[in-house]
Amino acid sequence: MNKSVCLYFQVHQPTRLRTYRFFDIGKDSHYYDDFANRTILKRIAKNCYLPMNELLLKAIKASKGKLRLAFSISGSALEQFDRYAPEIIESFKALAATGKVEFLCETYYHSLSSLASPSEFQHQVLKHKAAIEKYFGVTPVTFRNTELIYSDDIARQVYDLGFKTILTEGARHIMAWQSANYIYSAASKSAVRLLLRNYGLSDDIAFRFSDKGWNEWPLTADKFAQWLADAEGEIVNLFMDYETFGEHQPADSGIFDFMQALPAAVLAKDMEFVTPSQAVRKIKPVAELEVPDPISWADEERDLSAWLGNELQQEAFNKLYRLSEKLALVGDADLWADFGHLQESDHLYYMCTKFFSDGEIHKRFSPYATPYEAFINYMNVLSDFIIRVNYAEQQN
Repeated sequence: MNKSVCLYFQVHQPTRLRTYRFFDIGKDSHYYDDFANRTILKRIAKNCYLPMNELLLKAIKASKGKLRLAFSISGSALEQFDRYAPEIIESFKALAATGKVEFLCETYYHSLSSLASPSEFQHQVLKHKAAIEKYFGVTPVTFRNTELIYSDDIARQVYDLGFKTILTEGARHIMAWQSANYIYSAASKSAVRLLLRNYGLSDDIAFRFSDKGWNEWPLTADKFAQWLADAEGEIVNLFMDYETFGEHQPADSGIFDFMQALPAAVLAKDMEFVTPSQAVRKIKPVAELEVPDPISWADEERDLSAWLGNELQQEAFNKLYRLSEKLALVGDADLWADFGHLQESDHLYYMCTKFFSDGEIHKRFSPYATPYEAFINYMNVLSDFIIRVNYAEQQN
């Protein structure tokens, strides 16, 4: 059996908050930085989404359909595409029309609801599923939780929502001596198949590609294809942010040339590209994987500490989700929409207080000068939101 390569890209853009001061609380309930959201999305569309979608479309045709890949596009990103750059959606529709691209399901707002509220988690997954059907005319059958967060409990929740394939991280502390380059089944639901990210090879592209101090620089498609061929196991899962291409790794690094050459280099080594749903049909699981505590693809720890690792983050998280019951009673569409956007995991990510290499990564992606500024701004917004929820409850 030929070795398989599964390419998966995460597409997400947060709904960034404007500078919201204490004196705005109770007076101004517009929370979002529309200018920043539009400007950043337009830049990333130009640098990444549009050229990469065109490159992949040509690569699928050049390979005569042998290049297959998968995307998960958050609802928050889809809303911004609709609002600011509908041409991005059209370019994804062109990829969908090839029949070689699988679109995955996730939480609509790229949230941590799987850790806080089963009912909210279900609501967001079904909302996202409906959005994918609406935009791309396909029903997703594979699930990828926010930031690849996964546990035995989440596997049960996802199975109950109708999904039998889940993407997650091949975290070292979970895998022990086992390799991520196989299909596994969930210990809590044996019918659920797990595809595990090979973080070493994925990060060679996502983080190390343009690092001239890296001993493997420059990375060529032929060299990388040989690494894939030499890797043990039956499948190599390469999962990364789509913004890797042209945004995190700039065009002048050669990242587009690398991706243009990669499909032919992989196929020349007698390997084949598969989508997640194809992978689980082709490859049988080798063992059950037990994950009692949640894992993710973030930071060295591969846990939840990027979002819930300090008291600031935990206070914001708990205060937000305590509103769930009241919102369910009120049933106000505008409040629900704001509740969704305030759940975006990015807001908590900006509050992370880690140091060293992980801290540098958090700092690079944050619009705030410090994690404390992120916390104060978010809590000001949340204070106003709570006033609105309480008022709506009284009127009900």
